[in-house]
Amino acid sequence: MNDLHGLLFAYRADANLGELTRPRNTCSLPFGGRYRLIDFMLSNYVNAGISDVGIIVHQNYQSLLDHLGSGKDWDLSRKHGGLRILPPFSYARRGGDYRGPMDALAGVSDYLNNIRQDYVILGRGDVALNLPVADVFQQHLDSGADVTVVCTPTLRGAPRSSEYVEVSESGRITDLSIHPIAAGDQLESLELYVLSKQLLLSMVDYCAAHDVTDFSRGVLQPRLDSLKLIPYVHKGYVGRFQSVDDYYHRSMDLLDPAVRADLFNPQRPIRTKDQSNPSTYYGPSSTCTCSLVSDGCHIEGDVENSIISRGVTIEPGAKVVNSVLMQGTVVKAGASLAYVIADKSVTVNQGRMLMGHSTYPLAIAKGSVV
Repeated sequence: MNDLHGLLFAYRADANLGELTRPRNTCSLPFGGRYRLIDFMLSNYVNAGISDVGIIVHQNYQSLLDHLGSGKDWDLSRKHGGLRILPPFSYARRGGDYRGPMDALAGVSDYLNNIRQDYVILGRGDVALNLPVADVFQQHLDSGADVTVVCTPTLRGAPRSSEYVEVSESGRITDLSIHPIAAGDQLESLELYVLSKQLLLSMVDYCAAHDVTDFSRGVLQPRLDSLKLIPYVHKGYVGRFQSVDDYYHRSMDLLDPAVRADLFNPQRPIRTKDQSNPSTYYGPSSTCTCSLVSDGCHIEGDVENSIISRGVTIEPGAKVVNSVLMQGTVVKAGASLAYVIADKSVTVNQGRMLMGHSTYPLAIAKGSVV
């Protein structure tokens, strides 16, 4: 798809995710044992034939750089175009964080002016879905829309952190609700947009001149009458991550075969960084039921209803139930974990018992020794 350029917003670490985003950008949060959140939207772009992708970063993005590298694992390592990381160098003179999407776009305005394609897709790197981007783009062209807004009929986000659209009988968006108290009978916006490069540049110039920082509230909402906004309704699975509770339950969703079949559609594969780990070792007395276990683990204890990432060690007599263990976690002999999210390189010492609840999972910070 040579006429569509991909842009991904990956410039913030959501404080609502607590310990999980303290050391990293939200988009680099591990998910599903071997993936990062940004893998999903980046793979969606690549699966649609997009060859040029810019990723706008700002804070805590070292782990994101380590994961993406040159973009080789997504076939985006190229002499011309390919993957481009867009740090806030041109923004340094003003200082501070990006205050919103339009602020972020203004910070990379030189890059935007040099985009070769006529159309742009703006997406967030912190949402998990398998989106047929080629279909979205084709609908945009066929409908004659100024902006196509990707929406879902399945409400996933917290209303105070989400946006909703109302659609007329003619199929045009007539109202946009931003962070309401409660969600009504509306479509939830996934804050993914397709529009022309020229329209985007004009919006960025206007917002920079008028100190407008938010795309939805500052650009779309005031122009509902003058812009033709058309929804694209995505009926597949959507994972949003606005709290620790969200992260836990979206991880547990992956234990459902129907969710995995939708999210990891082989016709549109989700790519990630190749680590070439060895196969997982299961001890003769170990048990593992209804769980996802990645390569490179060493399991000699009991695992049930859990997500186990690469390189995890579970010693004899240890029990892990309804938990998410990230890369390099060590659960020593006799320890017991239930409703726990252990970040990377956590060590749970011998005989320890850690217990959260399905409505309040216990999150352990990266590198902790318990």
